[in-house]
Amino acid sequence: MTTVGSRPRPSRAAPAFVAGYVTLLVAFGIVPTAYAIYFAFTDNEGAFAGLANFAVAAADFRFLPAIGHVALYLVCWLAALVVLVVALALLLHRLGASGAGRTLRLLYYLPGALAGAAGVMVWLFVLDPVVSPVGFLLRALGYETFGQVIAPGNLPVLFAAIAFWTGAGGWIVVLYGALNTISTEVLEAARIDGAGAWQTAWRTQIPLLRKWIVYMVILAFAGGTQLFVEPQLLSQASVGVAGRDYSPNQLSYDFAFQNDNVNTAAAISVELLVVGLVVAAVFVVRSGFFDAD
Repeated sequence: MTTVGSRPRPSRAAPAFVAGYVTLLVAFGIVPTAYAIYFAFTDNEGAFAGLANFAVAAADFRFLPAIGHVALYLVCWLAALVVLVVALALLLHRLGASGAGRTLRLLYYLPGALAGAAGVMVWLFVLDPVVSPVGFLLRALGYETFGQVIAPGNLPVLFAAIAFWTGAGGWIVVLYGALNTISTEVLEAARIDGAGAWQTAWRTQIPLLRKWIVYMVILAFAGGTQLFVEPQLLSQASVGVAGRDYSPNQLSYDFAFQNDNVNTAAAISVELLVVGLVVAAVFVVRSGFFDAD
């Protein structure tokens, strides 16, 4: 930033830094969203169809079960994310710059390199009691075969575990960085007042992390509603035990590429978008996300 007299003038390089992001946002975010909305409210001939495509999706016998599957998965996923990520970030902050702290930061972040399909393939190996390195533990829990492990009742917990393994590390690092921004004077004042480690975390650090936690939950919820890769690959690996219509995203894919019904597929996508936006708005408003501290 340069100055003329006493008035600051933004650098001319600023638009260049933003231009790349805006271009990609328009090309791969706004345009596809507008395209999906167009298909959701039109028929195969391009004529306005009102809510007909949404009605077709809702009437499908697979729709409500798919909603229920993802809702249960989100409960498991978000609960694990909030509780464990915050706890592990606090532990990491307490270890500070020690060797153990640096090692844990690396270990937390490494699984993120296997996000998506690669991460699921690793878990397919881990969940098979015959070849899994933790097969003894699976057998101790009463699971002798891969099919028993991936029984439908176990899937929400399994998908939450996969999502946590691949996605939690980055959030731990983010919250760890946020903890480092808390003034040492605030923490010292808490200690002088007689607060122990637990009280300091519960009454001082966690409240100051509130906006970061809300931000994490909003993005995790939006990503969770898009559940697709995990059940899709598990369905193929288990010869349909998991089902290729486990989640709304899978159902949308099935409508588009199996039933050749792009309009209904787009309607499901728009519904997921609306749910994500509404939940994000509720969290933002109720948490005072944009309020000045």
